[in-house]
Amino acid sequence: MKAAVITFPGSNCDRDLAVALDRAGARVARVWHKDDSLPAGTDLVAVPGGFSFGDYLRCGAIAAHSPIARALRDHAARGGFVLGICNGFQVLTELKLLPGALMRNRGLTFICRPEAVLRVATADSDFTRGYRSGQTIRVPVAHHDGNYQIDADGLAALRDQDRIAFTYAPGVNGSVADIAGVLSENRRVLGMMPHPERAADPALGGTDGAALFSSLVGSLQNA
Repeated sequence: MKAAVITFPGSNCDRDLAVALDRAGARVARVWHKDDSLPAGTDLVAVPGGFSFGDYLRCGAIAAHSPIARALRDHAARGGFVLGICNGFQVLTELKLLPGALMRNRGLTFICRPEAVLRVATADSDFTRGYRSGQTIRVPVAHHDGNYQIDADGLAALRDQDRIAFTYAPGVNGSVADIAGVLSENRRVLGMMPHPERAADPALGGTDGAALFSSLVGSLQNA
C-alpha cells in the first residue's frame, strides 16, 4: 500500500503523519505542494496539519489552488483514498471533496489539548473499522479554526448516510452536532480536526489513534 503525504509551507505534522503511516505498514512518499502529480501507484493521499500558505485569507483556500490540487482531485475522483487532518481537513473542504466549512472556534481562541475525548460515530469505513461504533478514544487537538459548520440539509444527509466519523465530547469548539470528522459519499475521503498521528505511539503518550492507520493500511493491502 502506497501513501503520499503532501507538504505545504507551514505544514508541521507531515513527518508525524508519515511516521504513523510507515509504522502501520504503508510505503510513504513525500510530495511538495508545487508538484503537479502524485507518485505512480498512490493508494492514499494524506494532507497533514499545521498551516498552508495563504491561511490569512481563509484556511486552506489558497492551498486548494496549489499545483498538486488537480492531482489530488483526480485521485479522489478515481475512487482513491484521501485523509485530511486539521489543516488538511480545511483543505479538503475548500477542494469540495467534503461538505461544510471550518470556522473560528467558539470564543475565538486557539485550542490545544493533549487529550480530547472523541466518540467513534461509525465503524463502517476503512478508516474507522479498527474501532467499535460508539467507542470512546482520546486524541490530541490543536486548532484555531476547527468549528465545523454545515447547513441543516447537509447535516441531515451526513446523519442519514452515516458519514459522521467522529464527534467530540460536548463543547470543545462549537462544531455543529460536535462533529470532529466526516466522510465523503463514497466513504473514501475522511477529514478530521483531531490529530490521530499524535496518538499513534506509546512514546507520544497514547495509542488511540493508531487503529485508524492500521485499519486503513490493512484494508488497502487486502483490497
